[in-house]
Amino acid sequence: MESMMDRTPEELEVEIGDQLRSLRVNRNIDQKTLAERAGVSLRALRNLEGGAGTTLRTLVSVVRALGRQDWLRTVGPVASINPLMLSRTAQPRQRASRPRRSTDSGVGT
Repeated sequence: MESMMDRTPEELEVEIGDQLRSLRVNRNIDQKTLAERAGVSLRALRNLEGGAGTTLRTLVSVVRALGRQDWLRTVGPVASINPLMLSRTAQPRQRASRPRRSTDSGVGT
């Protein structure tokens, strides 16, 4: 079986489009209805399902209209543990620090 890393972006677009089309058909929703619910054009939905390129906004709108926004959380999970906090002496940061100014003028050293 081919891994995700071995596929081209175009192949991944086709696979995502196929999955979205299957989800839509399994829920017995026609393209026009889904496009209206998602607030996208019928052409944009057809492009998405056909793997013909689309915008991130169209993808997100269609995924939400299909009730699968939970899928979006898997795209870039947020780390729940800060590696710096694993140190016994680490203290939580209270604020961001200012950039430090160099005290070395570089002359006569």
